[in-house]
Amino acid sequence: MTYQIPIRNLWHMLLYAWNESPDIKLSVLGDVEDAPTFDALLKLMLAKLIRQRLRIGLGRDYTNESGLIKSIRGRINFTQSLKRNSFEQGQAYCEYQTYNINVLKNQIIRGTLHHVGLHDLTKALDGIDFIELKPDLIRRIQLECKDKDYRVMLGICELIVRHEMPTDFAGDYLQPVIERDALTLHSIYERFVANFYRLNLKGWVVTAQKHLHWHETFSNNLLPIMRPDLMLEEKLTGKILIIDTKFTAKSLIENQWGKQGFDSSHLYQLYAYVKTQEHLSEKHRQANGILLYPTVHGKNLFEVVQLQEMSLRVESVDLGAEWQEIENRLIEVIHAKN
Repeated sequence: MTYQIPIRNLWHMLLYAWNESPDIKLSVLGDVEDAPTFDALLKLMLAKLIRQRLRIGLGRDYTNESGLIKSIRGRINFTQSLKRNSFEQGQAYCEYQTYNINVLKNQIIRGTLHHVGLHDLTKALDGIDFIELKPDLIRRIQLECKDKDYRVMLGICELIVRHEMPTDFAGDYLQPVIERDALTLHSIYERFVANFYRLNLKGWVVTAQKHLHWHETFSNNLLPIMRPDLMLEEKLTGKILIIDTKFTAKSLIENQWGKQGFDSSHLYQLYAYVKTQEHLSEKHRQANGILLYPTVHGKNLFEVVQLQEMSLRVESVDLGAEWQEIENRLIEVIHAKN
């Protein structure tokens, strides 16, 4: 699963992907390095974090309840009360809120604990309902959550569920492991880079997944949506960088004669991102495009393709290096001179 990325580095990437501050990293590195695989890391950290929450108390929230009760609580539903003749029995059908632990975030965590076989912890969450685990729902609840521990736990749950989702094909088969792993790691890598720059680049506006318009002469609804991973603009100078992260096994590919070269589809895509915006302003006309690939214990790429006034760069970051080197390299990519 790790593609030879050290477990310690994967944990750092995950924390950035979840938009968590770096201070959470230092307290868990010993546990992180005990995990032999990425899947084991997720299971280990979910167990560690939920045990911490059980010691201090699970998060609670208000939930809507309704039913026949002997005392008035919340709002009386007169239609249901009269239909059930409840007033004659000294009861009323009320709709009210309770503050309890049987809420979505705990239901997601309990379901995930059961799914990965942590049955002792599943039992410890008795009283919390099981629900169908859907990654998009988990992601939404995570983004709405204000509790740091829960955001990390829900992020782990999303990865576990998304990694093991069945295919759209009939039958009980899962996606081939390498495709599923690459899909998961691509999402982590993309979010990691975006949030690293958002947290660490001072004096820049960092926008992820910005919708770019084609600015076509005649409207055409069949044109594909252009949404680069990152658009960066330096506040002082107006300098614009358009970055697309590409999590692929190789940053260079071989043609039918064995010669290495750039992936043409990646270059064409980046070219379109930059070219279609250049008429908007002088700063857009001078924008640079960057393809940012990962490597593991490999030589970092720095290749420049100069097309008239447009500059496209192919860069890479070694995810097998020491973490400080990775952070330094990402900053270097931004400030590199063409």
